[in-house]
Amino acid sequence: MSLLEIENLRTTFDTHVGKVQAVRGVNLRVGEGETVGIVGESGCGKSVSMLSVLHLLPDYARISADTMRFDGTDLTKLSPRMFRKISGDQIGMIFQDPMTSLNPLFTIGDQLVEPLRIHKGMSKAKAREVVLERLRMVEIPDPESRMKQYPHELSGGMRQRIMIAMAIMCNPRLIIADEPTTALDVTIQAQILDLLVSLQKQLGTAVIMITHDLGVIAGMCSRVLVMYGGVVVEEGTVREIFYEPRHPYTWGLLRSIPQKSGVKKKLVPIPGSPPDLIAPPPGCPFAARCPHAMNVCTSALPEMRPLSDSHCARCYLMDEGAPKVTWEGSRA
Repeated sequence: MSLLEIENLRTTFDTHVGKVQAVRGVNLRVGEGETVGIVGESGCGKSVSMLSVLHLLPDYARISADTMRFDGTDLTKLSPRMFRKISGDQIGMIFQDPMTSLNPLFTIGDQLVEPLRIHKGMSKAKAREVVLERLRMVEIPDPESRMKQYPHELSGGMRQRIMIAMAIMCNPRLIIADEPTTALDVTIQAQILDLLVSLQKQLGTAVIMITHDLGVIAGMCSRVLVMYGGVVVEEGTVREIFYEPRHPYTWGLLRSIPQKSGVKKKLVPIPGSPPDLIAPPPGCPFAARCPHAMNVCTSALPEMRPLSDSHCARCYLMDEGAPKVTWEGSRA
């Protein structure tokens, strides 16, 4: 049985200009101890999908799903009070911007002690011992002094380590990491990713990694969902996505990655802009930007088609009568 199981997740925002269909039928399964990546450009719906699961969206968000279960518990039927017993305890989240996620009015120690007091019922002294242990796990130097400091007194990398410590504070079974290396320099990014990999192996926690960086996906994840325009357009193992991609949007993402080899190769950007999700196109959301689009691509959204037990894609190029196109973009 999957630890997290989501079927047909839909999230719509009621705004003054119309209904923004941010997530349009996402399916996701995460097993115990598994690391799953969700990749796509800004606005594709990857962060909103996970915030929908955690009930962290504003009141004008409308969330529905055929199935939304965590460890067999139906999350759609829980009261806010019951859900809070799971969120923060069994599910931890590392937010994108630690500076705006941490409260500037409270010390680091006060903010880290709070979840242990709420979820575990610990005394203040016992909670402080656990906090110090977690700070050492995330390699915070001199944790006793750091607990007395405020968020603005720490560097960006240090604040991100604090957020990771907060996410693992209650020994969660699932951690959702939303762009955890955003706005950090390359060296600190590598340190944070190495830390996440180490903690995941040490604690056996399942991880959902949300990112636009396929390099992060390659180094951390075993399985990948590629999102575009509020839908999942391809899903597979890391090897399948990197070496056997089948959707043109995945091809575009791969061609935009700088190569490590000494051969100079020009990066190929994806032309155009993402679709307007107030009035999403009836067909494939990537059709307007796809160099291989056919008439059928603009008329109806293609079904997710299986390619193997672990690999599937949503593209009409997989039809028997469609032109044969390789992921490098040349017609056979």
